[in-house]
Amino acid sequence: MIQHLVSAIGGIAMLGVISVCLFFVVFGVAVLWAFCLKKPFLTSMSSLPLEDETGADTKGANHHG
Repeated sequence: MIQHLVSAIGGIAMLGVISVCLFFVVFGVAVLWAFCLKKPFLTSMSSLPLEDETGADTKGANHHG
């Protein structure tokens, strides 16, 4: 039943081709963007979660009172 409904819709095969092409374009742009990032930026971003906060109160982990 559903197979006949889908086959009756004109141009449904073209939607598959368009979606695959769109996927490869977006994936390709993401890969190019990743390779174009500068090394100092990547180094600073990779160590960001590990850096201590400057000026923060570090006497205790419990700040609830």
